[in-house]
Amino acid sequence: MALYNFITDNWTLLILIVSITILLNSDNHLDQDMVRRIFITNVMLLIYSISSYIETYFGNLSTFSIARSVLSAFNYSLVTFIIMYMVLILFPVQKKWFYILAVINVILSFASIKTGIVFGFSLDNHFERGPLGFFPYVVNAFYLIYFFIHLFKRRRNYGNDYVLLVFIVITSSVCLIAPLFAEDSDENWFYVTIAIDTLVYYVYLLQQYTKCDPLTQLLNRQSYYSDCDKYENSISAVITMDMNGLKKINDKEGHTAGDIALKTLADCFHNSLVRGQRLYRIGGDEYVILCMDQEEDEVKSLIETIRSKVAETPYTCAIGYSMKEKDGSVEKAYKLADEMLYMEKKKFYENLGKNRRKRH
Repeated sequence: MALYNFITDNWTLLILIVSITILLNSDNHLDQDMVRRIFITNVMLLIYSISSYIETYFGNLSTFSIARSVLSAFNYSLVTFIIMYMVLILFPVQKKWFYILAVINVILSFASIKTGIVFGFSLDNHFERGPLGFFPYVVNAFYLIYFFIHLFKRRRNYGNDYVLLVFIVITSSVCLIAPLFAEDSDENWFYVTIAIDTLVYYVYLLQQYTKCDPLTQLLNRQSYYSDCDKYENSISAVITMDMNGLKKINDKEGHTAGDIALKTLADCFHNSLVRGQRLYRIGGDEYVILCMDQEEDEVKSLIETIRSKVAETPYTCAIGYSMKEKDGSVEKAYKLADEMLYMEKKKFYENLGKNRRKRH
């Protein structure tokens, strides 16, 4: 009967956990460390749901049992690790200091079984907050604030997807804040929310593989064509960039060195962008920027910024641009930009004493 009640009370969570597990074991191309962190979070959610269910049983007794204190300490500790792993899924952290607060929280939570420093229970089984009763919430808040700060710093990386990630953080935060105002509330909605957020983020990661280039993490050719249609009326200019000498690097230093060069230039291009500019890798060493509702002076300023950043690297690139006519097509603007790029690239190789007949 107890098992049946647990399953019926946690049916939604169990469906989510099984769904995530099946997806994790499917044929996907996600980083294995990422898959491992999602799986661990999934397991912790299941364990937490079981532990909370048992704690609720002891909480409904008329007299206090030490088992409730042990389970409470375990749950206080586990919630922090769930939140910490939510952060690690998105922003992997290698530094040991990141885990210190979670470990301290575990020590204080289990110390409360005897000391009541974080929480305790009266003889008639009522919850009592100790002198450090808010410490677990402070620790959880630290990880969520860390999440918010790093998400804000990298907001340009996510484009319109930034709103989805903020939503995930906010819903997770609500789960932590609500118990401060309703300590006797059913916690089922907490782990269901975290499970939903984890599943949504997993689907988001899979989506990125359909529209992002795996090497540079920039939008890919498919995204470029899609955005050309989607933003056709807003696109005011097209900028094309092409790396110089990639074939030579690949032949002499190997393709790993070539990948490093491509990623370095991609970072230069990306770090030069401002609002209303979208960057794509559409080929081996070919990149495109679509500028939305921007004047030619703004486009030229962007190009100068790019040239300045690239000049700080060992690499060079050719750049071309074209303003899109009001009734003109993006394709035509791209061709004009590419012609300018080719002339610059041709001049670059002529200066090196080479007759460049084909592009590398």
